[in-house]
Amino acid sequence: MSIRRRLETGKEEYVISIYFYSLFFTLLLTASALVEAQAPAPAPFPTRPVRLLTAQAAGGPTDVVARIYASRLSELLGQQAVVDNRHGAGGSIAGELTARAPADGYTLMVAANGTLAVAPHLIKLSYDARKDLTPVALIGNSPLGLMVYPQLPAASFKELIALAKARPGKINFGSSATGATSHLASELLKMLAGINIIHVPYKGAGPALIAIMSGEIEMLISGLSSGMPYVKQKQVRLLAVSSAKRVSLVPDVPSMAETVPGYDVSSWYAVLAPVGTPRAIIERLHQASTAAVTTPEVQAKLVTAGVEIETPSPAQLAAKLSADYERWGKVVKAAGIKPN
Repeated sequence: MSIRRRLETGKEEYVISIYFYSLFFTLLLTASALVEAQAPAPAPFPTRPVRLLTAQAAGGPTDVVARIYASRLSELLGQQAVVDNRHGAGGSIAGELTARAPADGYTLMVAANGTLAVAPHLIKLSYDARKDLTPVALIGNSPLGLMVYPQLPAASFKELIALAKARPGKINFGSSATGATSHLASELLKMLAGINIIHVPYKGAGPALIAIMSGEIEMLISGLSSGMPYVKQKQVRLLAVSSAKRVSLVPDVPSMAETVPGYDVSSWYAVLAPVGTPRAIIERLHQASTAAVTTPEVQAKLVTAGVEIETPSPAQLAAKLSADYERWGKVVKAAGIKPN
């Protein structure tokens, strides 16, 4: 056989081989597509109840907010959103259970920024909210109220600052506990306003409110939701709110930032999932959460509880958590508060 004939024969064999290989892969892809078409589509999320681990006891602000939120979320998801209170140890119990739960969207955590951004600076936790949990949604912000003993000679926040400067070390302020948001909010005020006031810690917001009504302490920065009943009964005097702007619950009450520029403190309540939860599930939960808190009935209940609605994206919520973590870490250090 001539060289030319051999080359032509080899070329024909090559073309035939390419043809059969192409046919083989075409059949393989067709078969694969048929199998996928026959396979059942994944069930839409959720197909069973969703558990909301709440880092506070029943009746506390986080619990109240979680239950208002869960009532509407259940309707939107078509499955029950069950509030499961797991309080204690600075929220580490609920946090650890959530961090270790399967990343499937069926175990979530509802917590305040005190649990997520303050507690890590004060106690040793078994998880890191910024690394082990994924932000889902923000339920809202709850500004605090600066309240004083009714007989204190200060009719406004400006007068209180002036009085504190005139009486250094003479005005006592209470808190629900050392390291609590109410404590750190007052420490931040000391730093920004340049005043010297004395901390008196209590075991909870209730005892602190009783103390200010009796005159045991002269000043308290605490949640509006818990303080408003006493404000209405004129057992304490509300001088300002802690947010950067005035709030709809008490629109005539000035913000502390109007007198002390840069002051902005709120308790905020977030929903988080275990890290690694599929993006599609996070988006589904975020959309349902946003729809839940912007429902008129739910919004009205939250506003009555002192919560201002805010609906940032999960990425924006993550940035908010990081910023709060850094800020309160600096306040804890400057105030000389030692971790337990």
